[in-house]
Amino acid sequence: MIEQHGVMSRTQALSLLTRHQLYRLVWSGRWANPARGVFVNHTGPLTPAQRDWVALLAAPRGSVLGGLTALTHDSFTSFRTAKPVVVSPMGATPFAYDDVEMHWSTCIDSRDVHPLRLPPRTRPARSVIDAASWERSPKRAREIVLAAAQQGIVAPSTLREALVRRGACRHRGLMVESCLDAAGGIQSLPERDFGQLCRELHLPQPDRQVVLQRADGRYYLDAWWAAFNLAVEVHGIPHMQVEQWDGDLLRLNEVVIDGRRTLVFSSYAIRRHRDVVKDQLRRSTS
Repeated sequence: MIEQHGVMSRTQALSLLTRHQLYRLVWSGRWANPARGVFVNHTGPLTPAQRDWVALLAAPRGSVLGGLTALTHDSFTSFRTAKPVVVSPMGATPFAYDDVEMHWSTCIDSRDVHPLRLPPRTRPARSVIDAASWERSPKRAREIVLAAAQQGIVAPSTLREALVRRGACRHRGLMVESCLDAAGGIQSLPERDFGQLCRELHLPQPDRQVVLQRADGRYYLDAWWAAFNLAVEVHGIPHMQVEQWDGDLLRLNEVVIDGRRTLVFSSYAIRRHRDVVKDQLRRSTS
């Protein structure tokens, strides 16, 4: 049971030991029995991986790890839950175990569950969608989607495909926007979003993707108003690579050194914090 970190079901344990041997290990204090039908080959504190296996083996047949717990096993490092998250088939009999966060689903098949990975868990795209949709806070839901894209856990295109299959769920629109943001830059914004904002302020439409030629390379401005000496940069996602982030900061410095005033917004702010964006644009162009 190396793959299960010393955690096993009663059936698995009895394939190695007799019933008498198994319960003698428990009664003698050498093995733990943290949940009905689940055994651990020691009595010390459980590791995070062991907690996940105990919750999974205690759950109804066909259950898998889900959400942030599943993502942790796929090398996601940004967020964790207080308890292991398990997704069980809809209609399965509830079970008595406290150290678990339970969810129920009618769709736990090979499209959303990898047939070979251990511990059994939802695929990364499904895990991200579930984790984000279970959050009450839109901000937290967006952060989960962007962090997963940033860490290369799931490609935005794969996430969009999974969202289409999932259908209606909490924060779905925000997740779609966040997938677009993962492409980065103003090109990920619908034209009407930024254009409508400018029209509401009675501003002329800016020049887009203006090329600046410098001795050390070419730089592109997302939006540029020569009349106001104002450049606007729109960032779609926290940068995928530290090197890229450093390069963008140096590029912005060059823009400022050349004498251009520069504002930087996230595409999320343009969509969801329009009043603040409009106020800063208004004061910069007045």
